[in-house]
Amino acid sequence: MTSSRAIPTNDRRGFSHLLLSSLLLLSFTSCTSLRYTGVNRIRNYNISSPEVPKAFNGYRIAFASDFHLKSKFKERQLHGTVKALQTLAPDVLLLGGDYQEGCEYVEPLFEALTQATPPDGIYAVLGNNDYERCTELIRTAMQKHNIVLLEEETDTIYQNDEYILIWGANPYAGKYPSSKHNPHFSKPTSQEDFVLLLIHTPDYVDDADCNIADLALAGHTHGGQVTLFGLYAPITASKYGMRYRSGLKHSRQGIPIIISNGLGTSRHPIRLFAPTDIVVVTLHSQ
Repeated sequence: MTSSRAIPTNDRRGFSHLLLSSLLLLSFTSCTSLRYTGVNRIRNYNISSPEVPKAFNGYRIAFASDFHLKSKFKERQLHGTVKALQTLAPDVLLLGGDYQEGCEYVEPLFEALTQATPPDGIYAVLGNNDYERCTELIRTAMQKHNIVLLEEETDTIYQNDEYILIWGANPYAGKYPSSKHNPHFSKPTSQEDFVLLLIHTPDYVDDADCNIADLALAGHTHGGQVTLFGLYAPITASKYGMRYRSGLKHSRQGIPIIISNGLGTSRHPIRLFAPTDIVVVTLHSQ
């Protein structure tokens, strides 16, 4: 016969305090960077494909998204992000949209990001926030700072005589028409090229004809922004719910999609078990 013993009141209180302290510590750990202010973690991915040219074996791509300057992401966090990008020293930097929470922050953001100086430049798409306000100001600032904005367009990155394609899509084209600044760009069509789809929302990869893409990089979800121990998020900003909340996923067509948690916040300046990140992708030829 087994016996049971009630936990004394003092012990119960001690246990409760210990549990609360542990939860607070976990929350602090998930939301605080020990190295770069504003960047909780660097998420590294290795992508191998027969379409990756030999000249791009080991090519490193940094991806940053959802800055929302100023939200919880302010000047101090922007400085830490630039420092992280400088230290990472990628070959190219890709930006995933939702840059600002006010037009006055557009110029300071892009001026700071150009300090990352990747050798193959900076490419960007716009997010829903950017089409809702400050759109022309953002386009002008990007052009001023030599950031290549891709709206339903592609561009080519060369290494010697080989290349990969960066396809920047506008998932909001029906509501917010794309810029006509670069009419000579077109959607990629060759199955033999390595095509990287740069897109703000991961839903687009399932909703549109993206079979030509070999890899997609997206943001928008903020990793849920507020989650239950990183396991469940009540809100993901995706109609697919938890499916595209964060990390490496695959579309229904089998296209790998890497979803960044982003760097800023929307609506409320709080993150819980949804750490901010910069994504680094290393390409490997097969």
